[in-house]
Amino acid sequence: MEKKRVLMIDDEEDFLALSKLNLEETGNYEVMTLSSAREVLHEVHKFTPQVIILDLIMPSIGGLEVCEMLNNDALGEKVPIIILSALGKEVDKLKAFKLGVVDYMVKPIRTEDLIKKIEKALIYK
Repeated sequence: MEKKRVLMIDDEEDFLALSKLNLEETGNYEVMTLSSAREVLHEVHKFTPQVIILDLIMPSIGGLEVCEMLNNDALGEKVPIIILSALGKEVDKLKAFKLGVVDYMVKPIRTEDLIKKIEKALIYK
């Protein structure tokens, strides 16, 4: 079975490392991580993820801005996005869904729940 490619973008490097380890341990995922969204379009074209997991609040470029960038990119617009947030504000959730994200999760996140959301997102687009 071919591994599913997941791109995770979050400024919390410990969270990224642990999530990558947990997802790759299942044997079903190949995970690329970025601690900044600056290179997101380059990596989307190079890595061609099947799902993007994106932190909402990051220094310099936030998750909603990244969604807009991806929506304006021929390859990026085809990749389902799951937003992660420590806050879970309703207004942010609404903005995210208006930008086309497929799911919104509030941290802390269990690996089992993340896997369910990834699998659901793979069916979405």
